[in-house]
Amino acid sequence: MNSTKRNKLEAKGWKLGDAQDFLALSDEEMAFIEMKLALSRELKARRLHKHLSQAGFARRINSSQSRVAKMEAGDASVSMDLLIRSLLALGASRKELARFIEQSKRRVA
Repeated sequence: MNSTKRNKLEAKGWKLGDAQDFLALSDEEMAFIEMKLALSRELKARRLHKHLSQAGFARRINSSQSRVAKMEAGDASVSMDLLIRSLLALGASRKELARFIEQSKRRVA
């Protein structure tokens, strides 16, 4: 948003911020969300790179297509454990997982 528009909105009483401000999230909560989203994005990218459908990948990890969709969307009901195990099933190494998490940290900071 350009500064002129921002100034006009603020002058009219609007408060501008980000999702962290709006939801009153702590830095730790925001970092956790960013890590989960980074892992979710990587999961989808790796699945597509391997030309697997959500249903095909779900069969590979003994899950359902709808669960894979939730994992890729960063749904709150999906555990970090499941995301990490799924990435490992797609061939991600521990070093790569650490890199994805580190990249999410840079976005938050």
